[in-house]
Amino acid sequence: MGHPQALAQCEQTLTKLGIDHREAVDDTAGAAKYIAEQKLQDTGAVASSLAAQLYGLDILAENIQDDTDNVTRFMMLAREPIIARTDKPFKTSIVFSLEEGPGQLFKALAVFAALRKINLTKMESRPHNKRPLRVADDNCSTPLKHFDYLFYVDFEASMADPNAQNALSNLKQEFATFLRVL
Repeated sequence: MGHPQALAQCEQTLTKLGIDHREAVDDTAGAAKYIAEQKLQDTGAVASSLAAQLYGLDILAENIQDDTDNVTRFMMLAREPIIARTDKPFKTSIVFSLEEGPGQLFKALAVFAALRKINLTKMESRPHNKRPLRVADDNCSTPLKHFDYLFYVDFEASMADPNAQNALSNLKQEFATFLRVL
């Protein structure tokens, strides 16, 4: 038993182990909990070692993912902001957009590095679905076409950290046309 994504990430290994029947459930820890509560002796869970520890299960095999470089990332999402603690390492994810222009992204990212020394661990850009193309007339014979992008950034800091709060405040006030903490 396991979440469909977890089962898919272990497909080849499970087949090599002779496990032909797989049951997809809502979450990996829930699979471990169900097995423990029902005292199932002939069923296993694709779950974390923490789930095994929490529910008193034996670990039969570790690192069973097919791709050794595979990493599964879990996020905490909420409609209302949740202020995390600062007593352990946190990673925060944001999405923002900027006005088009030379050096705008460089300036926006500088709010993290300059005085605050916040490490950026990931950055992706995606075209803005609602505004994929913008035409700007810069007094040229042909209007220029720009793509608007959303930038997804992960950084190593808790939202309870004043440095993170100041960086995001600076980003929103000075550069971002849109900003959301994920």
